[in-house]
Amino acid sequence: MKKYFLMVAMAALILGGCTLPTKQQPAEPQQPTAPVIVEPGTPETSGQPPVETVPQPPKVQTINWSASVQPMVAKMLQADGVQAGSVLLLDSVKNSTNGSLPVSKATAALHDALATNNKFQVVPDSQLATAKQSLGLSVDDSLGSRSKAIGLARYVNAQYVLYSTVTGEVKAPMLKMQLMTVPSGEIVWSGNGAVQH
Repeated sequence: MKKYFLMVAMAALILGGCTLPTKQQPAEPQQPTAPVIVEPGTPETSGQPPVETVPQPPKVQTINWSASVQPMVAKMLQADGVQAGSVLLLDSVKNSTNGSLPVSKATAALHDALATNNKFQVVPDSQLATAKQSLGLSVDDSLGSRSKAIGLARYVNAQYVLYSTVTGEVKAPMLKMQLMTVPSGEIVWSGNGAVQH
């Protein structure tokens, strides 16, 4: 029985990692060390890594919205069945490409292209903003759907809506435009063309 007890105690000590206490020696007092003085010297260029050149960012392609929009607006103004003097609601251009495009500039180019036409009276931005607020829409709402655009056009008593979308690859986008009558939603003219860079 004593042997068994000693073996268990020995095994417990070994497994527990216990060691027998040893006599500790008193620590020696540390001697103060003198500060190290570093003197400036000439830098070594051989130990420095080579200077890396920063790669040039990709060139941002500028889009000539005016050149993209003008020919299509000219064709639209020649379309048959459009009554001169009609009120036109110009919907914001939508971006349906696979990237980001400054479509607000496209909308501004459409406004500029239609500013001097003698066929349509374009609904002013201030009237459009007031109408959107009256209908509970955000002033920045791009209307998103044809039905929403036609509903807003009815509210401002417009006879036509110009719905425009930029589609395709962002590096080579296409501009699609549709002129619709407000009462029926019928498309009376449509056109598309490549966006000019």
